[in-house]
Amino acid sequence: MTTGVLALQGAFALHQSRLESLGEQVVQVRAPADLQGVERLVIPGGESTTVSMLAERFDLLGPLTEFAQSGKAVLGTCAGAILLSAEIQDGRADQHCLGAIDISTRRNGFGRQVDSFEQDVQIPVLGDPPFHAVCIRAPVISRVGESVTVLATIDSRPALVRSGAIIVSIFHPELVEDLRLHHLFLSL
Repeated sequence: MTTGVLALQGAFALHQSRLESLGEQVVQVRAPADLQGVERLVIPGGESTTVSMLAERFDLLGPLTEFAQSGKAVLGTCAGAILLSAEIQDGRADQHCLGAIDISTRRNGFGRQVDSFEQDVQIPVLGDPPFHAVCIRAPVISRVGESVTVLATIDSRPALVRSGAIIVSIFHPELVEDLRLHHLFLSL
């Protein structure tokens, strides 16, 4: 199978490297045609308003929405979680979300850049040891719909959630050597 990594802005190269180390064939997605033959998709962290504007500029909003709502596996991390959500509570008026998972997100929910942090997080579906979560201007998942399962929390707030074949994380799994979350994504 082929996995696409949205490569408009953000940490796409690190996700690609992690997936390739697991033996996955990876393509960078920058245009609608790049989604042809892609079976799974990663929407990485970065700056959510910038990713939204670039997706609109490159005519990717429709194809990304269709892909994310198709039932295929999608992993969204940090800004990717915001883009995949059903509602962005403090987004710009021109910012888009794909409505692929029934959550509401709030950008920079834990604070600004200086409030970024790292924390070990217990993720039962991954087993032991805890996962080292790197949170950089992390969003907060402020609402979780009935179809969404919370897989992990930070400060009693959802930090990793899943609905069907969609997983979203407020942290950056590509920034650590632990490949368990990428492996879980590939198993969907």
